[in-house]
Amino acid sequence: MLTELETTLLGIMMMVIMLGMGASMTWRDFFIAFRKPKGILIGLLSQYLIMPFLGYSLALALGLPAGMAAGLILIACMPGGTTSNIFAYFSKGVLALSIMMTTVSTLVAVATVPFLLSFYSGLAGLGGEYVIPAGNVAQVLVVLLVPTVLGMFLRKMNANVGATIEMIGSLLGVVVILFLIGSWVPRNYQMLLDTPFPVYIAAVGIGLTGMLLGYWLARALRQDSNRARTISLETGIQNGPLAALIVTLSFTGIQQQEVLFIPILYSLFIVITSSFITMWYRRSATAEALARDAAKVRG
Repeated sequence: MLTELETTLLGIMMMVIMLGMGASMTWRDFFIAFRKPKGILIGLLSQYLIMPFLGYSLALALGLPAGMAAGLILIACMPGGTTSNIFAYFSKGVLALSIMMTTVSTLVAVATVPFLLSFYSGLAGLGGEYVIPAGNVAQVLVVLLVPTVLGMFLRKMNANVGATIEMIGSLLGVVVILFLIGSWVPRNYQMLLDTPFPVYIAAVGIGLTGMLLGYWLARALRQDSNRARTISLETGIQNGPLAALIVTLSFTGIQQQEVLFIPILYSLFIVITSSFITMWYRRSATAEALARDAAKVRG
């Protein structure tokens, strides 16, 4: 489990991340985005219909213990993580769409996450000792909205300051994941060695399968390949640090360790798998751009 100091640092870093996310947006961005909201709506469908059901299905199919099933369902119900914006940028995706999807999914999370978490935890038959109180989740999300709104005001007051905070917040998303891995893994390496293979399938599979389903849903709903790749990354890359924070505020002792296990594993592997997917998407985007240029020359 995380120490009290690590939990405090995690909370502080999450506040800075949300401040940075808010600083990436202006009120005008919302007005522009909602004139053509199809991409965002598809992203929300992927985020809050596909992912929670996928998490529940994997937990059931793999026969995960109650604590790990609770951690997997929690990850599946989380909004998009800010690190998805970094991967969207390097994959030559639609960065504005990625940022907007992250922001909107986080705002919507206040209402959707407590409900989905309660629904799928009940459906999975999790005992009372592993049920994450909906009130805890809602309180954490509401508190994190404060720095998000503050970031938007800072961006409006001074664009340069807002851009700096945005960059710090995005990079800190990666730092938090590395912090969790660096502080937690050395103390639990024996548990990692003893962990059954299905648990690793769940931790890796939730992100990869989410990306795959997000991409094909977007294509089925007539999004171009570049926007579909962006929605794919946004779907599979969940807010792992937020999940870890909720766990540390909801559980103690052995229960915290059990529920925290998959969110930590997920955070480790999503950075690795997203890097490979991003390289693939980047090559695809480059090839498509070259094909368009060649077509223009021939025309």
